[in-house]
Amino acid sequence: MGFLKSDLPTIDKDVWRAADRSERLKLMARHIAERGTGNPDVLHVVYALKVVLYMLGAIAFALTTNGIDGWADATTWWCEPIVLEKVVLWTLLFEVLGLGCGFGPLNGRVAPPLGSPLYWLRTGTIRLPPWPQRIPFTTGDRRSPVDVAAYAALLIATLTALLSDGTGPIDAPATPVGLIPTWKLATVVTLLAIAGLRDKVIFLAARGEVYGALTVAFLLPGLDMIVAAKIVMVAIWMGAATSKLNRHFPFVVSTMMANNPLIRSKWLKRNLFRRHPEDLRPSWIPALLAHVGTVIELGMPPLLFFSHGGIVTRVAAALLITLHLIILTAVPLGVPLEWNVFMIYGIGAIFLAHINVGIQDISHPWFIAALVVVLVGTVAVGHVWPRKVSFLPGMPLLRRKLGHFGVALHRLGQPEGRRRPSRAGVVAAQVLRKALRQQGEGRVPSLHGLRVSIHVRSRACGHDALRPCRPGRPGAGIHRCRGRNGRRLCRRLGIRRRPPPSGAARRGHAGALRIRAW
Repeated sequence: MGFLKSDLPTIDKDVWRAADRSERLKLMARHIAERGTGNPDVLHVVYALKVVLYMLGAIAFALTTNGIDGWADATTWWCEPIVLEKVVLWTLLFEVLGLGCGFGPLNGRVAPPLGSPLYWLRTGTIRLPPWPQRIPFTTGDRRSPVDVAAYAALLIATLTALLSDGTGPIDAPATPVGLIPTWKLATVVTLLAIAGLRDKVIFLAARGEVYGALTVAFLLPGLDMIVAAKIVMVAIWMGAATSKLNRHFPFVVSTMMANNPLIRSKWLKRNLFRRHPEDLRPSWIPALLAHVGTVIELGMPPLLFFSHGGIVTRVAAALLITLHLIILTAVPLGVPLEWNVFMIYGIGAIFLAHINVGIQDISHPWFIAALVVVLVGTVAVGHVWPRKVSFLPGMPLLRRKLGHFGVALHRLGQPEGRRRPSRAGVVAAQVLRKALRQQGEGRVPSLHGLRVSIHVRSRACGHDALRPCRPGRPGAGIHRCRGRNGRRLCRRLGIRRRPPPSGAARRGHAGALRIRAW
């Protein structure tokens, strides 16, 4: 790949149209295995600059606090509790503004590179309440002025807390600056809950299971806030590690490392697979990386929590930092770069800076116990009954959803979608199509197989869950969406629901939907 020019496969349209689905997947999978997704290097530079701006923003908000002075004296205040609070709130604001995960061209967002405030500050756009039949005043799927006001209030409250000074010297945790006033943190939590109950996408985009949970931990008094923050971090690591206990994860690692912008050697990329180009199952290298990474993410957090210094603490911290650096430099799907930077900072500011703080310092055990029950219960329910909990707080990140989303997204690029370009999902597909046409007409159809063949489960989902009707039949261009995940995704992407076909008795067809892209 070049600095400005993408490296997409050039395939003759006639050859592409004559090839069956299996042959198309082979072409795309071989290209990904050797060259990644072919993104130009300038995109990775843009994302690196975004991470730098995120870090500079965190430092700038920290320096607005009385008692926190001097860029050059960061070693004296970087682990102050109020700085930790502001880094958490800044990251929450960064994410809920659409600048974090899901930002930019690597996620299919080109013009504009983000969407969150563009949709959530407008009335009439789609919203998705999590429990409309159970929570009063949350029914409906159209954004009202109340929803816009709740989102705007969340932004204002978070910014207000970021610009706050400390409450003054306190003994536990020991700090001469103090903490952000509790009522300001409570306001942020309350508004995030209100906005999330009206539209769960806002809560998920803000990464409420990470930064929202940490903000709740900061509401506890004394050293309880540090212990609670440690528990939240441990739950995040171990919940994510649990999702990697499957046979699919080595495939994810092989694809991620093949797309790593720092790995330039084609020889090394080929060796990530068993026998390139005929057998693209992961070789022992990504399998080893997957298993070692899972062991680190599952075993090191408890050691970091229960050890109070010494070689054990240093080794656990070093291994976790190395794990996040590897993920950060690989630029994975979804681009959670700022999250990895925050987790690295959290290791130092939460664990190493308060190395002697542990469960023996808890003064309100019932609050800590309730937090543990909520965190562990959410992750457990998310793994056992994934339909009950979103994949972000439930954390079965690598068991489902990602491949399904890629397939549903590319289906919106079908010709029928071009008839109504005003819909948000179709506009995104058209922007992506336009960008590909600038690379040459011969490369346009390669996107179809490219998006489907990235992960193993995407190929299965593309074959069965969103199968197009045969040309020439009545209702050609209408797609059948089987299964719960597909139905949810179709609703989220603005696809009209139609009644199920009559006489569908077999389980594979029961409850199936016939849907048409708007």
